[in-house]
Amino acid sequence: MNNLLEDLKNVNPKMPGSWPLPIKLGAFTLMLLGVVVAGALLDWQDEWDRLTVIRTEENTLKEAYLAKKKQAVNLDLIKKQLIETQQAFGALLKQLPTKSEMAALLTDINQAGLGRGLLFDLFKPGPEVATGVFTEQPITIKVTGSYDDLGKFASDISMMPRIVTLNDISIVPVAGGQLVMDATAKTYRYLDDAELSAQKKPAGAKRK
Repeated sequence: MNNLLEDLKNVNPKMPGSWPLPIKLGAFTLMLLGVVVAGALLDWQDEWDRLTVIRTEENTLKEAYLAKKKQAVNLDLIKKQLIETQQAFGALLKQLPTKSEMAALLTDINQAGLGRGLLFDLFKPGPEVATGVFTEQPITIKVTGSYDDLGKFASDISMMPRIVTLNDISIVPVAGGQLVMDATAKTYRYLDDAELSAQKKPAGAKRK
């Protein structure tokens, strides 16, 4: 080590040919490393940047692949749920009368009360109220009868194949052990194609 230090002190930079062999090898090694480092910085930088971009794209593609694979695995379940939803929706639609069936449904409600021996003091269908693709038909009713008959009438209404609900119910006793029930029956129907088209027309077109 001491000899190497002495050689370094006596080195003449202008005469590399006279340098001792260890110093020549060391200088050559440093020059080689310098060239490699410079090449990496100047020539390989673009390649490193490109590699970084490719690795990022690879990770993105992997995530997209895993997400699609998960969807594919659950595809059969999703299809089954969609079919069940469509069937349930179709069953609900079947419980809604069409426009031509509304008159018959009103008659069925009236007959349900008469069939239980109830006396109708009032049976007044109100105007339809459009709510989206459906309409709501309120019917103001006032019936007189016994407690059991009123209960059976309400049960008959709930068992109808079409959707009918009793709302705002008020029951008061009268003479003879009878009861008077005031209520609003509501039934619903879906709009036909012509009615839906009329709803979608601009207000200005309707005024014309």
